[in-house]
Amino acid sequence: MLHCNYEEGDIVDLAERQPGYNPKSCNNSDRWWNKINIWRARLGLGLQKSIAIALFLLVWELLPRFHAIDPFFLPPFSKVLEALWALTVSGEVFKHVGISLQRAFTGFIIAIIFSIPLGIIMGWFQKFEGIVDPLLQIFRNTSALALFPVFILVFGLGEISKTAIILWGAIWPTLLNTIGGVKSVEPLLIKSANSMGISQFNLFRKVILPAATPSILTGLRLSATHSVLVLVAAEMLGANAGLGFLIFYSEQKYAIPEMYVGIISISLLGFTVNYLLVALEKRFTRWKEQYHNY
Repeated sequence: MLHCNYEEGDIVDLAERQPGYNPKSCNNSDRWWNKINIWRARLGLGLQKSIAIALFLLVWELLPRFHAIDPFFLPPFSKVLEALWALTVSGEVFKHVGISLQRAFTGFIIAIIFSIPLGIIMGWFQKFEGIVDPLLQIFRNTSALALFPVFILVFGLGEISKTAIILWGAIWPTLLNTIGGVKSVEPLLIKSANSMGISQFNLFRKVILPAATPSILTGLRLSATHSVLVLVAAEMLGANAGLGFLIFYSEQKYAIPEMYVGIISISLLGFTVNYLLVALEKRFTRWKEQYHNY
């Protein structure tokens, strides 16, 4: 069966791409069946991806119920949902999520502003990279958590120290991927552009940046993940709000279901940020997929 008009990204029959196919010849009924088949395929794909999560949650629910694991340390998932509902109704979970998002976003944005320009410069000017790279490698291999006491001593227990530790953890993936993306630009593209008398500014804008964009976006995804991970440790000390504080404080007062609410919230936050950045990456690198299809 030949399907009718489809939009970009739809799941379609390969026969549509064959010579002689005329989408205008299809009637409205065929178009509706086409959309129904698309949604059925998407629903089936979504259910397939949810099987592992559903099995994990089922095991989580059953093991404490049958005392295969001490329910005090790992309460059933239904108990965690009850705690999540209570925190949602009281509005407490939204307060912690909002504060954590603000801290992670601030550190992430500062990391982007610093790392992308520096990465472009280091990737393009090899002499500058040769001078800075040894120091960069030392800093990159210094754990953000190991430096946390230093940031507390320098900046105190306020928001600046938390933003600084998130910045330190988030800066390196974007910086390194930007350097790698600029250095991996096809030399033939640069030679071709120079042969047409392009200026250095337009060379960066029309050749270097578009070619390095996939690597930069991959670095942004990794930086966003690092900012969420480091955020938890930053909020466990010297904070009175945030998801890291919720996890640590709940563990201290043995409110174990609330502790797992904080852990799940962190996981969902990281998953959502990664999903949004993947969608952004697909949108900005659509030209690359079209190029490989030729």
